[in-house]
Amino acid sequence: MNMWFWVLTAAAIAYVTKLVGYLIPDAVLDHPLVPRLAGLVTAGLLASLVVMNTFASGTELVLDARVGALIVAGIALWLRAPFLAVVILGALAAALLRWAGWAA
Repeated sequence: MNMWFWVLTAAAIAYVTKLVGYLIPDAVLDHPLVPRLAGLVTAGLLASLVVMNTFASGTELVLDARVGALIVAGIALWLRAPFLAVVILGALAAALLRWAGWAA
């Protein structure tokens, strides 16, 4: 099939999904479980993106400098470092590991 068919189909699905969100009654949205579930889904999605970008290269699983960078960033987060420091430390760790020859 034509690529534009899929692009337009995805756009239509996104539009309908947003439209359905406006039709949900306020009583449902005011339930205390809704914000909690929204936060959990967001955290789960972010975690899955981090894992895929760290351990995947194309269709293969790899262990390279990204793993070390993730570990360093995780330790910085655990120590409650500011977000900018976490990003810089992770980037520095990746650069040093690649310089040391640990790259895919």
